[in-house]
Order: sequence, then structure tokens, then C-alpha cells
Amino acid sequence: MWAEPLKLREAKNSMPASSHDTAQSLAAATLAAQLPHGIRSRQVNNGNGLNMHILEAGFEQSGRECVLLLHGFPELAYTWRKVMLPLAAAGYHVVAPDQRGYGMTEGADLRYDGDLSQYHVLNLVRDALGLVLALGHGSVAAVVGHDIGSPVAATCALTRHDIFRSVVLMSAPYPGVPAYRFDGRNSAEQAARVHQDLAELAPPRLHYQRYFCMPQANTDLLDCSQGLHDFLRAYFHMKSADWAGNTPAPLASASAADLATMPEYYVMAMGNTMPQAVAPCMPAEAEVSACQWLPEEDLAVYARLFATTGLQGGLQWYRAFASAASQAELLLFAGKTIDVPSCFIAGASDWGIYQSPGAFEAMQSRACTDLRSCDLILDAGHWVQQEQPEAVVEKLLGFLASRLK
Repeated sequence: MWAEPLKLREAKNSMPASSHDTAQSLAAATLAAQLPHGIRSRQVNNGNGLNMHILEAGFEQSGRECVLLLHGFPELAYTWRKVMLPLAAAGYHVVAPDQRGYGMTEGADLRYDGDLSQYHVLNLVRDALGLVLALGHGSVAAVVGHDIGSPVAATCALTRHDIFRSVVLMSAPYPGVPAYRFDGRNSAEQAARVHQDLAELAPPRLHYQRYFCMPQANTDLLDCSQGLHDFLRAYFHMKSADWAGNTPAPLASASAADLATMPEYYVMAMGNTMPQAVAPCMPAEAEVSACQWLPEEDLAVYARLFATTGLQGGLQWYRAFASAASQAELLLFAGKTIDVPSCFIAGASDWGIYQSPGAFEAMQSRACTDLRSCDLILDAGHWVQQEQPEAVVEKLLGFLASRLK
């Protein structure tokens, strides 16, 4: 397995400037070496406190419609590398940023006890809006969000449909805006009850989102016994179609007992770290060598960048999304639907479709009023745009064409 030649994992505020600059330069060089010809990397001030790192394709000609690609966790703009050039060849200006707290984007508060409001979903929408305007676009043809980037893309289309004129949701269904409650309870309290019920199972269990909110999670991931690179290898493998244990199906309910039937990368054994949860499914060397969708040199891009910046920025998203303050902000849009053209794309072997019981159905029945299609792509798990990029491009281009009819 690939091993880090340097200890790169210290965050910027805990290493000397010269050491951080060296680590950042090495990580940037690793990225540059792996970028396909025709995709460029640069920094853009988004007007919302960030010097955003973006990858873009189709930038040579002005006047093209923009397609904005928003990644999930633990991902980077680099996750879109396989779909960017085909979309650009179809005539689009394709832009993929490292989102707030990720990669080479600068300006986010990366401290666990820092300003969590930076990561509220409405501020992440402001990040996307500022980037679009900074690039000189008055609107985008589509905003595409994967994993935890999906609710950001959805909220972009919900709140600024004049700018984000269609939306593609990937891997994480969007059930709509939280509703006002008049029974004295809120969604944070409901979630706490589910987590308590999981802890009371025999044996006790822990939901991965609760784990990602814990103070030690970042250190657990960076300093795990197998090393960051091998942790990422096991994590990406276990959530892909390559792992035979992924046979997703709708859950009967959101009860602790039903949630606990999901794989342990979703509902972990209490007391385990995420690296410990996925370690038993680490692929053998022959499987790693045969993995064409994520070869070692591609995985090294993630490993080096996360070793340099840490993962706390990405983990803050889970804390912010679950916070009562962020949920309260969204109540301004209670009852509002996504009315621009939309579609959903996921891997057929992705448990993310069903991890929130009822979300997939709610997206189709009420949250999106102009949902053009729901496509579950064979031989793909959670990392669908990396595992089956040709199929994803076909679906994206078909959707982009359909919005003009």
C-alpha cells in the first residue's frame, strides 16, 4: 500500500508556516499530476470569505452555460474528474469547487470548537452563489450535488431558482424542508431519541452521523492504526459496488432496530471508530490492483490533501446540519418545494438511497414538483460518478437536454 513519505496530517494552525506550505505544495503537486488534460486548477474569491479552489473544464470559450458540481464527504472537487471533460465536450463550462472546509479552499474555520454557523446549509448556498457570480455567470444550467452535497444543491434550487435553474441530486434523496412542529419537539430531539435507542440495543450501536459529530472523530480518522491512505481505501471500497455486502433495500421504519440492519459503515458497533468499522473489509492487494475506478495514484490525491488539512472541515457539516440553529433557519422555507427541473442519480448498490426511511419517497411525491427521472445505475455503489462515469454522463446530458423541452 502507498505510505505517506512525510507527516502531512497536521492542520495549518498547528504546524509552522513553512512546514504547512511544503505539505500543501506536495498535495497540490499530487493533484496536478493526476488531473486529466483539459481540466485546470485555480483559486477564486467567492465573496463569502473563501478563496475557493476550483477545477474547471470548458473554460476556453466564453458564453457557455455553467454546470456546478458539489462534492460530498470525504471527497474533493477531484471526485468529478471523470465527468468534467465529457460535459465540457457537450458545450458546458464545468466547475467543481473544493467546498467550505475541504481541500485547497481557504478561509473556513477548521476548529472543532470554531464558528459552526459557517457550515449551516444557507451559508453553503451563499458559497455556491458567490462562486457562480465571481465566475461571471448570471445563472447555471444545473447544480449537481453528491452525498452531503445533495442537500446543498437542493437548497440552492429551493432558495435561488433564478440562479440555479435545474438540480441533480446524487446518492442522497432530498425529502424537503423541515416542517414547523407544534408538539414541543424538534428534529434534533427526535434524532437524540433514535441515537439513545441505538445505544440501548444488544449489542449497542452508534450511527455514523453521531460519530462524525464527536470531538475525537477527526483524530480517529487521521491517526488510525492502518494509516489514512488505507482507511480511505477500505472506506471507499466498502461503500462501493465492489463490496459484496451492499444489497440495499428500503427499511421498514426509522426505528433503531431497523437502522441497525444497515452495514456497519452506517450503524457502527458502539465503541468502534470508523477506521475500525471498515478495517475488516479492507480489500486484498489483488482487489486494489484491479480497482480501475480508484487506482492507488488517484486515492493518493485524497490521502495527501486530507493529511495536510485534516477532515474536521468536512465533519463540521454533519454537526451544523444536525444543529437546531441550522434547522431553524430553514423554517423560513417551510412548505416550499423545488419547482425547477430535477432528477436523481445513484448507484443501485448504494445504501444512501434508503438510509433515511421515507426520504426517497418524499422526494418523488412532494419535495420536487418537476422530477424528471430517478436512475439507479447498475454496478455502482455510493461513488457513482467515479464507479460508472459514462453512465452518469449519459444521464446528466439527457437531463440537461430535457429541461429545454
